[in-house]
Amino acid sequence: MSSPSKRREMDLMKLMMSDYKVEMVNDGIHEFIVDFHGPKESLYQEGVWRIKVELPDAYPYKSPSIGFLNKMYHPNVDEMSGSVCLDVINQTWSPMFDLVNVFEVFLPQLLLYPNPSDPLNGEAAALLMRDRAAYEQKVKEYCQRYAKPEDVGAVDDEELSDDEMSEDRSESGDEQVVGNPDL
Repeated sequence: MSSPSKRREMDLMKLMMSDYKVEMVNDGIHEFIVDFHGPKESLYQEGVWRIKVELPDAYPYKSPSIGFLNKMYHPNVDEMSGSVCLDVINQTWSPMFDLVNVFEVFLPQLLLYPNPSDPLNGEAAALLMRDRAAYEQKVKEYCQRYAKPEDVGAVDDEELSDDEMSEDRSESGDEQVVGNPDL
């Protein structure tokens, strides 16, 4: 690889060619949004999140910044800002990894194995340690409320019946906008 900019372009292209929906921000390759489905067999499996990714100039030598745009209830994700605990990615990041690894390894591992001893969301961490059943119920509520596939535009039209498509069109409005509208 001759330069970080070529590597950025290659990694972004690889991510776009995979099964992820990628939306560019400001026509640049430093910032984009990816629709991420919760890992199978996890509390998050029914949800779809919009993940904002920012690539630093030093990428791939420096890890990308990752943040959830729709609300996520997890000990290692800040509920208000959506920031992911930087240690999760920074401690294990290497130039050998690429953007697909973030969505196929890092984020699924984060969701499958929360670390309540190093929280960004103290309430979620305390609930996980004190009452796992209540924590699991709250995660499911957040998934149903903030991460429905139809709310992030991740449901393909072929998967909807004609009735569902009519309902979806008639209900579309400002209340369904997810994330920061100023992006």
